[in-house]
Amino acid sequence: MSLIEQAAKRLQMLRRAGVEFPEEGAQPPDQHRRAIPAAAEPEKAPASSTPAETPRRTTRRSGADDPVTRPQPVSRQVQIDLGGLAAKHIITPDLPKSRISEEFRLIKRPLIANAMGRGAAPLARGNLIMVTSALPREGKSYTAVNLAISIAAELDKTVLLVDADVARPSILNILGLPPAAGLLDLLPGGTLDLPEVLLRTNIEKLTLLPSGMPRQGAAELLASDAMGQLVDEMADRYPDRIIIFDSPPLLLTSEARELATHMGQVILVVQAESTSQAEVSQALATIKACPVKMVLLNQVRAQTEEGYGSKYGYGYAHA
Repeated sequence: MSLIEQAAKRLQMLRRAGVEFPEEGAQPPDQHRRAIPAAAEPEKAPASSTPAETPRRTTRRSGADDPVTRPQPVSRQVQIDLGGLAAKHIITPDLPKSRISEEFRLIKRPLIANAMGRGAAPLARGNLIMVTSALPREGKSYTAVNLAISIAAELDKTVLLVDADVARPSILNILGLPPAAGLLDLLPGGTLDLPEVLLRTNIEKLTLLPSGMPRQGAAELLASDAMGQLVDEMADRYPDRIIIFDSPPLLLTSEARELATHMGQVILVVQAESTSQAEVSQALATIKACPVKMVLLNQVRAQTEEGYGSKYGYGYAHA
C-alpha cells in the first residue's frame, strides 16, 4: 500500500472516531490562532500621530513659566579689592576704627532705627533709603557706598546697594568692578530676572544691583510704572533687608523725584561751601512726599589724628 493510500485510510479512521478537520481554506478557531507566542505577532501602534500614552520630549521656551523644569537663577559672586577701597578712604570691615567709620556709625543709627520700626513713629518702607543730592559731584555715590558697607558691618543687617543713577552710574567703578547687567535689564526691554543680576560680594551681607547696560531712554525708565513695580517687588521680596538707592541729583532730572515717592527715607548730600542754601531748599521741596528727609553735610575739612582732612561731617534736617 502506498503512503498516500495509508494516509487516506488513517484519515478515514479518525473521522469515524469523531475527529473533525476544517475544510480546505478555512481559518482555524481563535483559540488555535492565539497560541502563537506574542513576540511573533507585535501589536501595532494606534493611528494617532501623538498618542496620549507615548512620552514626548519637551523643550522649554525661554521666559516660559515652568516652575518644575525651569532652573532657579543664581546671583554671581564678585571680589572687591578691599585694599583699593581703603586707598580711596572708603571704610571696609577689616580696617581699624577711624574718624570716618565713626561718623558713619552715627549717620546710620537713626536710619537703621527707622528701617526696623524702632523710630519715633511707624514708617512705611523704612528699609528703602535713597541717597541723592541737589546737583552733581556732591559726593552722593561715595556716601551711598560708605553707608552700605557700614550697615553691612552690623551683626544682623544685610544690605542691597542699588545703582539707580542710570545716566551716570558709578557704584561699580568706585568698588573697582567691571560693568555688569543690572537695573535696566529688569525693566521693559530687558530679559533678565532680579536674582540673575544681583552681585554677591566678599563683604559679608553686602549685595549689589548695578545700573545695567546703557540703553535708549534709560532715564525715562527710572520714572516709569515698571520701575515702581520693581521697587514694590524688591520691598516685598526683601522686607528684612536694608535697600540703599544711589539716585540721580534732584535738580538735574525729574526721575529722582519720582523714585523718591517710593522711598521710606531720603538722604540729601550737600557739599560744604559749595551748594547754596537756595539749592538745598529747592531740592528738599521736590521730595515733600517722602516721610523722612535727612541732610548730610559732605567735605567738611577737619584735622584728624591720621593727618589728613576728613571729608565728612553730618547733620540732619527733618521734614
